[in-house]
Amino acid sequence: MDHGSVLFCAGALAPATSMLLASLLPGLSSVPTAMLWRTFGILSGVALAGICVALCAGAPAHDVLPMLDASRLGLVVALLVQLLGGVIGGFSARYLEGEPGQRRYLAALAAVLAAVHLLLMADHWAILIVAWALAGAALQYLLCFYPDRPFALLAAHKKRIADRAADLLLIGAGVLAWTETGSGSLSDLWAHVGREGVSPSLQISAGCLVLAVILRTALLPVNGWLIQVMEAPTPVSALLHAGVVNLGGFVLIRFAPLLEHATVARGLLIAFGLGTAVLAGLVMLTRISIKVRLAWSTTAQMGFMVLECGLGLYTFAALHLIGHSLYKAHAFLSASMAVRQTRLQEMRGSMSPAPISLLLAPAFAVPAVMSVPLVTGGTSWPWWWGATLGLAWAPVLWTPAPRADIRRFCLHALSGLLTLLALTSLAALAHNVPLGTLDTPDAALGVVALQGMAAMYVCLVVLQLRPQALRSWRRWSYAGFYVDELYTRMAMRCWPTRWAPATPGVPRPDTPSFGKVATPN
Repeated sequence: MDHGSVLFCAGALAPATSMLLASLLPGLSSVPTAMLWRTFGILSGVALAGICVALCAGAPAHDVLPMLDASRLGLVVALLVQLLGGVIGGFSARYLEGEPGQRRYLAALAAVLAAVHLLLMADHWAILIVAWALAGAALQYLLCFYPDRPFALLAAHKKRIADRAADLLLIGAGVLAWTETGSGSLSDLWAHVGREGVSPSLQISAGCLVLAVILRTALLPVNGWLIQVMEAPTPVSALLHAGVVNLGGFVLIRFAPLLEHATVARGLLIAFGLGTAVLAGLVMLTRISIKVRLAWSTTAQMGFMVLECGLGLYTFAALHLIGHSLYKAHAFLSASMAVRQTRLQEMRGSMSPAPISLLLAPAFAVPAVMSVPLVTGGTSWPWWWGATLGLAWAPVLWTPAPRADIRRFCLHALSGLLTLLALTSLAALAHNVPLGTLDTPDAALGVVALQGMAAMYVCLVVLQLRPQALRSWRRWSYAGFYVDELYTRMAMRCWPTRWAPATPGVPRPDTPSFGKVATPN
């Protein structure tokens, strides 16, 4: 093994090893809590340095790390996860100051990061399944950090059921693929698919994998736990929405060679992804709480990311994953500032979007998005994808109604147009960055996605222009279209005794008195 391979091995293994060590340190009762947080920061720096070394070394991982494959995309996502993990850890040290359970929190946080790093490097079905299960198990301790909050227990219980179902589906997918290829290695699976195509067994394996990702990514109709997890500390919400939930998108990108030939599996991704993006995007508009609104936004964004993978646009899904992680981490950690800004806006008076900007935004956005790849010299994406992005980004061009003069209106319109062009240029450049993805766009499915986004945009425009016209719809939307009710009832009947120990004076979620607790909005 040459010098470069040694550096690559050390750098690739540094994140998981450092975070595993950080998860074990809280067990030493002689070490003060403040020292544990400082040590966590140091180990986070070591992990970041290791990832940078592995990225610079650039050695082929499958030749030097058995059962692991630290691809370039995996290392980039690992760098993002560790950066966010270090920031969330520093925020948690201040946020939880004086709390009695900080050691348990720190150990669970580091364990989640270690499991995520292991999953990002997995090149074997066994490692992938075990790492994802460990990340979910460690996350349960963070979700139940306050055991006296009934909705926190309910959310953790519902997530536990979804995780166990996803584990069974992943095991089934792995067994079918292993039996077909004679190996549990994912690299061998890609080679087998390239030589012999996808057999019926691999089609079923791809379908099981997709269903497992849907459960893990909290798409409709099993998204309720992601909304109710707002009872956990704010940094836990930031970790969950910025890193853990996004793992489903990364797994789909990793399995692009298999999904390329799995028509049924891609159809499932389109159906669940488009339905979740449209419904959750509309529900988000009726929410009052800042954190709950962000949670519904995450559900919609996960649906859109899964939709991108179903359409075969894995490079865009990777870009979406990175951008969403950064945005949601900032949004949750600055939630208190968002509340203050909202109150100031209500005190000063808000301005509604001008009708002309609502109606003409697609006319400007769609051509701009479709033409930018040609201007930047990159490969143009399919027309239907450009139109879909144009509709998705058209609200950027919504400008406030002019109250004083037309100059202010034009400035807002110009600012929105420049923002739109910047976003599209970034997408066009990222489309040509080699991240190891395999883009295989499907035109027929793309037209279906375009129609769904057009329907969603029409609903947004009607809601802005005539809010009272959608009064009955808003009642259903505020209730989340009741899609979580069936799953909640099922969850409360499955394993009714598997709750955290009851706290005196607090109703347990499996008792009739639990219904008297107000549901978070």
